[in-house]
Amino acid sequence: MDLIASWLTLLSFGDRGWSDELVRGACLSLGISISAYILGLLIGLAGALAKLSNSAVAKAFAAAYTTLIRSIPDIVIIFLVYYTATDAIRTFLGASGLMTDFQMNGFVAAAISLGIVQGGYSTEVLRGAIVAVAPGQSEAAFALGLRRRQVFLKVVMPQMVPLALPGLGNLWLVVLKESSLVSLIGFTELVLAGKMAAGATRHYFLFYSMVALIFLIMSAASTVLLHFFEARSYRAWRPR
Repeated sequence: MDLIASWLTLLSFGDRGWSDELVRGACLSLGISISAYILGLLIGLAGALAKLSNSAVAKAFAAAYTTLIRSIPDIVIIFLVYYTATDAIRTFLGASGLMTDFQMNGFVAAAISLGIVQGGYSTEVLRGAIVAVAPGQSEAAFALGLRRRQVFLKVVMPQMVPLALPGLGNLWLVVLKESSLVSLIGFTELVLAGKMAAGATRHYFLFYSMVALIFLIMSAASTVLLHFFEARSYRAWRPR
């Protein structure tokens, strides 16, 4: 009973507990994941269109990008963005006489680096969904006089989105877990908040279990929402 009372005290809100830090860390993890996911979708759409274009240069660039992203560990990309990009910007600003003490914000570095990683995988998911749409659909739309942009927005996209949603949903769950990697650059998201609480109180099992539980809750809630959107998209865009 004393142990349970001690745990409840440590998990309380306010000066005596660490729940404030855990909640703040969970919100930052969600913010990083959402930002990276949106950036990854934009990069993925551009990459998919580049791979399906008639430009040999665009195809080669997109192929090189996806190959590199899927070959390099995510943590290496995070380090490259956080440290190398910071040094490059600092050098540029110093040469311009603007500032010499520039330091990239940890949230921005995490969102950009994970977004770049997501973009590599989103490219293949979206490319596969676009290819799955029957070519005759686009040919018929062109025959009716629609422009390329209109064909993509009104014919291809409504049919590709339901096909892409399962893969994109998996990518969301992946980026949600990968947000924990930014703790290695010293940004206090959920994992680092739990580590700090565990180190300060010596209750490692309690706080690492809470971190795991919070990730499980976020993932379970995401899965429910993803299934809802998948069912809704099939009813709205692919009627039987």
